[in-house]
Amino acid sequence: MTVKLMQGNDAIGWGAIAAGCRFYAGYPITPSTEVAELLSRELPKVGGKFIQMEDEIASMAAIIGGRVGGLKSMTATSGPGFSLMQENIGYAVMTEIPCVVVDVQRLGPSTGQPTAASQGDVMQARWGTHGDHPIIALSPTSVRQAFDLTVKAFDLSERFRTPVILLADEIVGHMREPVDLPDFKSIHIFEQQVTDSPADYKAFRNSPGDVPPLAAFGTGYRYHITGLFHDEVGFPTQRLDEVDPWLERVNTKLDKHLDEITFLEEDYQEGARVALLSYGASARTARHAMKLARQKGIKVDLLTLLTIWPFPEKQVEALGERVERIIVPEMNLGQLAYEVERMVGRKKVRRVVRANGEMVTPQMVLDAMEN
Repeated sequence: MTVKLMQGNDAIGWGAIAAGCRFYAGYPITPSTEVAELLSRELPKVGGKFIQMEDEIASMAAIIGGRVGGLKSMTATSGPGFSLMQENIGYAVMTEIPCVVVDVQRLGPSTGQPTAASQGDVMQARWGTHGDHPIIALSPTSVRQAFDLTVKAFDLSERFRTPVILLADEIVGHMREPVDLPDFKSIHIFEQQVTDSPADYKAFRNSPGDVPPLAAFGTGYRYHITGLFHDEVGFPTQRLDEVDPWLERVNTKLDKHLDEITFLEEDYQEGARVALLSYGASARTARHAMKLARQKGIKVDLLTLLTIWPFPEKQVEALGERVERIIVPEMNLGQLAYEVERMVGRKKVRRVVRANGEMVTPQMVLDAMEN
C-alpha cells in the first residue's frame, strides 16, 4: 500500500473502481466534476465505460440501463443536478435497480454559489422523489471515508437492490489528505446470485422482506421493467393483491438489516451532560470543539453519523437518554436537527447552523455548549 495525497472526489472515483464500477454516466457540475474527470481517465484502463451525458436526467437513466445490462454503475452530481435526477431515482426504486448516486453538495437554492460548501440536500436525499420508499444515504467526513463509503455504497446497493446516495459536501470533496488505500483485490462486494431457472425466475418476487436477485439482460432471463406498479415478473398491474405485497416488501426490506446499514462513530465520556451530533465536514468541526471543551474540563459526548438514511433512530434515542442537551452543527438551517428533535424532543436539541457557504466554527459550537 502507498500513501498518496488525494482529494475527496478522487477518493470517490477510486472507491468506485475498487468496488467494481464499470460504467459511469454523468454531466460535469461543480463541485463534483473531479469524480467524472478521474473516471473518464481510469475506467477505460480496467475495461469500463465512461459517457458524458447531455444532462443529469439522462445520466441517471443511463446508469439504470447500465446496471440492467450487468455493469455496476454510478453517476455524480451536485444539488441542482440531484434535483433533476429525482424522477429517475424514483424509477430505480420502483424497478429495484442497484446504482450509486454521488451528490457533492453545494450552496443553494438554485445555482447558489457553485464553489461554496453546504449540507442542504439532506432532506432531498430522503424525500426528493414522490411516493413511499426507503433510501440509503451515506456521508463521509474525511478523504479516506469518501473511498470507504463509496465501496460500501456499491455493496449495499447490490445487497438490497436499491439506489444508494453518497451524500458528500464540497469541503470533503475538495479537501486533500494523505490516504493509504487498501489493495483493491482485498475488497469484496455483494454479488447477485440467480439460482432459479429462467422458467421459474421472478425478478420481483414478493416474499416478505425478501430481496430477489437481479438477472442481467442478455443472460437468458426474461422479465419486464416498468415504472408502474407491477407483478412479480414486472408487468403493470392494478390488482391490490399484487400491489400491496410489493409495497410491503420494498418498504420493509431494509428494516431487518439496519445493523448492516447503520455506520457511526461514538466518542463518549462518562458523566457527560451534553453531546455533539454531526456528519460530513461539520463533524470535523464538532470533533475539534469536543477536544477544546474537554481541555476546559467540560465532559462531552460525540456521535458522528456516517449513515444519514435510514436515520439511526435507536442510537440517537439512546444518546438522548444519556445527556441533557444535544448540539447539532450543520451547514444548513437545521435539516438533520429535525430528525434529532423527533427522537429526543425539541427542548433537548440546540442547533448550530450556517447556510451562507461558510463552515460552522468550533467557537460557535463551544458558545452553544457554554450557554
